[in-house]
Amino acid sequence: MAKLTYTRDELMASHDYAKPQVEAGYKLHGGFLADGSYVSPRVLYRWPAVNAWQKALTAKGYPLIDATVQLLKRGNYPNISQEKLLLRHGVGVPFWNSLTITGIIEARGKLLCDLQAPDFQTIIEDDISETCTGHLHKGLLYAHGADEGGDPAEPEYGAHDQMWFAARDLCFGKDRYPMPNVPESIGRPDTGRLMPQLPAGFEQLILLLMNVLMIEVRAESFFAFCCQIMRDEEAFPDRRAEAQLAAEMVERIRTDEAIHVGYLQTTISEMRSFTFKGIDGSRVKGSDLIDPIWEGMVYWHAVTQADFGREQTREAIRAGLEKAPNGAKLFAEFDALDDVKQAA
Repeated sequence: MAKLTYTRDELMASHDYAKPQVEAGYKLHGGFLADGSYVSPRVLYRWPAVNAWQKALTAKGYPLIDATVQLLKRGNYPNISQEKLLLRHGVGVPFWNSLTITGIIEARGKLLCDLQAPDFQTIIEDDISETCTGHLHKGLLYAHGADEGGDPAEPEYGAHDQMWFAARDLCFGKDRYPMPNVPESIGRPDTGRLMPQLPAGFEQLILLLMNVLMIEVRAESFFAFCCQIMRDEEAFPDRRAEAQLAAEMVERIRTDEAIHVGYLQTTISEMRSFTFKGIDGSRVKGSDLIDPIWEGMVYWHAVTQADFGREQTREAIRAGLEKAPNGAKLFAEFDALDDVKQAA
């Protein structure tokens, strides 16, 4: 029978690495096994645990929610052709900014290390001791934060923030462009109480988990975009070896992020199967509570925010090209490659 209960120490345990991860002057988390394969930090038991919890849930007849890029209704902007056009004309700022902003936002994820998760057992009728939900406060949230912004207990190792900076530096060289303005948040803003049946603290955490899961789904699309650009023979022609290594760095981040999608998908799927105890003494079916909120969260990230972000990016690129020689002509060429407009 699969093991379904884990200690914090188990969920925080890493493999024994034969070689550390050091790239572009950054000392980074994770490492390599004797066969040269990269392994994420803190997944010695985290992955077996998530896999076991998923199997236990589906064995009870409850499916996992979709957490793939199929949820997304929009592609990356700029698209591959547009990005290649900009790079070919020496306009690297948009891609530099994207990589830099991604790293800075990843660093903010370190806040999860300090998040004190409430005990969901107090508002759930079912026994959750052998579930992913029941282990959120046993290292799952802390490990996620440590993956993103670095483990406070091991400050000498960089995490995803510095991995993105390393990939950026490999493509462009260190300090090639100035630091960009960074949005305050990329999550769905507070819209007031959506689950009034539950205590506010529990609702806030459920919404946070949903928000973060959709950010991870969107990130998967960006991973694919970055790898394709970095590996394109026409991009970064004077830094081909470095750009190839940058793509490998993104693949390692992608490997690390998979466990985040895994445990968040499992938790939200489990919550659909539970019976919640309402603050008024009522009993609330998990799917009735979770499904409409999740549907709204998906739409906001996949459509509302995607469209808003697209227009912001387009305007920033237009403004950046405005004063450049032949900038107006280049922007017209850029706009002509917009697959959304072409489809319309």
